[in-house]
Amino acid sequence: MKNSLISVLIQALPYMQQYRGKTMVVKYGGNAMINGDIKAAVIQDVILMACIGIRTILVHGGGPEIEAMLNAVGKESHFVQGLRYTDADTMEIVQMVLCGKVNKDIVSLIQQAGGRAVGLCGIDGAMLQAERLHTAGEDLGLVGEIKAVDTSMLKVLLDSGVIPVVSSVALGVGAGQVLNINADSAAAELAGAMGAEKLILMTDVQGLLRDVQDPDSLIKAITRTELEGLKKHGIVSKGMIPKVDCCGLALDKGVRKAHIIDGRLPHSLLIELFTDEGIGTMIENSEK
Repeated sequence: MKNSLISVLIQALPYMQQYRGKTMVVKYGGNAMINGDIKAAVIQDVILMACIGIRTILVHGGGPEIEAMLNAVGKESHFVQGLRYTDADTMEIVQMVLCGKVNKDIVSLIQQAGGRAVGLCGIDGAMLQAERLHTAGEDLGLVGEIKAVDTSMLKVLLDSGVIPVVSSVALGVGAGQVLNINADSAAAELAGAMGAEKLILMTDVQGLLRDVQDPDSLIKAITRTELEGLKKHGIVSKGMIPKVDCCGLALDKGVRKAHIIDGRLPHSLLIELFTDEGIGTMIENSEK
């Protein structure tokens, strides 16, 4: 047992040295936010990352919690191209759930586990500035597309050794409206603006599969160029397209590597970051 533990630590050491002082943006959502044991593991992972000097920003979603509150008030959800149609009443609930309960619950868990965290939303300090998202022939309501990012508040917190926990609600540019932002997109934009080393998307799938019916077909590493080829040939399709597009966006904005990992597995963050084998799919700009 001791030898096994020592081997793990020795394998992790060069990664810890490499990532110390670097910024990483983690998008936290899906089953990892619902299952109590997985949630505790994610919090431990994030605190460990911060403890060894990784400047960690946690961006969270909250779809199930929003859905539950909408159901509680008798309001039906409507989705357009995978995005929640957001009218004024729905926006109030989104803001209340994401910026309030979900955000502060995560901050509380980090604090209770010995970390230091501050909860923010994109409105704070005009961190996320957005315009209403327009798609061909489809009205999405108060759904936004990020146009500018102000990172000054995040940098102050990170310099103080604090983990910023960010909910994906943005300030509407010009109109003064509050806009609902896809959490993957918010994480990608923040990673790009921060010049992050990595963007890590925690999902409810293993990563990218060459054959969605074959769990053994996981693509462990791929370049940005190869990724576009997979999309072209339909290997990446349906719900995975927005996630890989967010990874592509982050890489185009200067993020060194993007990862799609299975957030349903305990300590998937640590396994992906600090082991040679990893656990998900890594995407990078440079050719292999």
